[in-house]
Amino acid sequence: MSKFTKEMVDNYADKLLIGLSDEENKMVLDEFDEIDENLDLVNKIEGISEVEPMTHCLDDFTYELREDVVVASPDIEDILANSDDTTDREIVVPKVVG
Repeated sequence: MSKFTKEMVDNYADKLLIGLSDEENKMVLDEFDEIDENLDLVNKIEGISEVEPMTHCLDDFTYELREDVVVASPDIEDILANSDDTTDREIVVPKVVG
């Protein structure tokens, strides 16, 4: 895999409409170099290619899906009866955005 270049970083920055100074570009390239070095270290771990990726961060993660239970909804008129101010089938609330 080829390394990132100043031109590549500038091109991506332009596409993202962020623009980078030469100093910022160098900082990004230095970060990518560090990431590449760390990935190289990981790839040197013996047997790493045989390790199956995890689907969850906990080894003993289990889940159970509950059965859906259909329950009748309360009558809208009963719900609206608890409100002080209604219009048609809606509850009137104070305006909170000016």
